[in-house]
Amino acid sequence: MDEIPEIPLVMNPKTPEARSVIGFKWNAEAGKGHKIGGGPDWIQSDETPECSQCFTKMTFYGQLDCLGDKVALGDCGRIYVFVCMDCLSTQSVLQCG
Repeated sequence: MDEIPEIPLVMNPKTPEARSVIGFKWNAEAGKGHKIGGGPDWIQSDETPECSQCFTKMTFYGQLDCLGDKVALGDCGRIYVFVCMDCLSTQSVLQCG
């Protein structure tokens, strides 16, 4: 499978403490880019990694968007996760806005 079908993820905090870290004072749209599959929604340029074992381009598995002002990743950053479907190795990439 070259691409995993896109599945949007919706945050569902279970505790008041978890709810308190979600959201941005000045940017209501930030933090809504969590998903599995599809293609990466790069903040900057494409940084798709190669597998360190077989040297093939890795498959995009999912991305985690920033959570909120209290635990921001730089300036509304995002973590991208990749997997080699042959070797089952993983790599992640962090980009900040």
